[in-house]
Amino acid sequence: MMPRMTVASGDLDIVSHGAAQTGRLGARLGALCTGGEVFLLDGELGAGKTVLAKGIAEGLGVDGPVTSPTFALIHEYAGRLPMAHVDLYRLDGEAAAISTGVEDYLRTDGVTVVEWSTRAPDLFGPDWVRVSLSHVSETKRGVRVSSMGRRSRALVARFSREAFGIASE
Repeated sequence: MMPRMTVASGDLDIVSHGAAQTGRLGARLGALCTGGEVFLLDGELGAGKTVLAKGIAEGLGVDGPVTSPTFALIHEYAGRLPMAHVDLYRLDGEAAAISTGVEDYLRTDGVTVVEWSTRAPDLFGPDWVRVSLSHVSETKRGVRVSSMGRRSRALVARFSREAFGIASE
């Protein structure tokens, strides 16, 4: 089933009809990465952040299991591009996030995926893709894709065009 979506001012609003579809959205995003992308994933517990991160990893060609780094804080994966999967859930503020070394991953040619990015909102610089997930029903999720910065806006426009046939304005 094709996800329902709307486009407003460069943002994409999508309704995902299940975890598999959320993962496929992530895989499409990951497949478009060329290196240096930062994805900020936000939403309440169980909204699908880790499912989306697994999809991004799939799109990057990561083999093997991708798990939530809630307790380890950062997991690294090798694929077509290296991927750092960061979880800030257990951290309180930007200083705590900086102490983990997350800034080092933000300045690489790999891809950085950050769950719970609102725990350190000023850490991520001028160019990123934010994916906000919300519960619509037991299985459906609202997925809002927005971006900041020229490079990330271009990635979201390409995603819109290739995944859904939506031309950017």
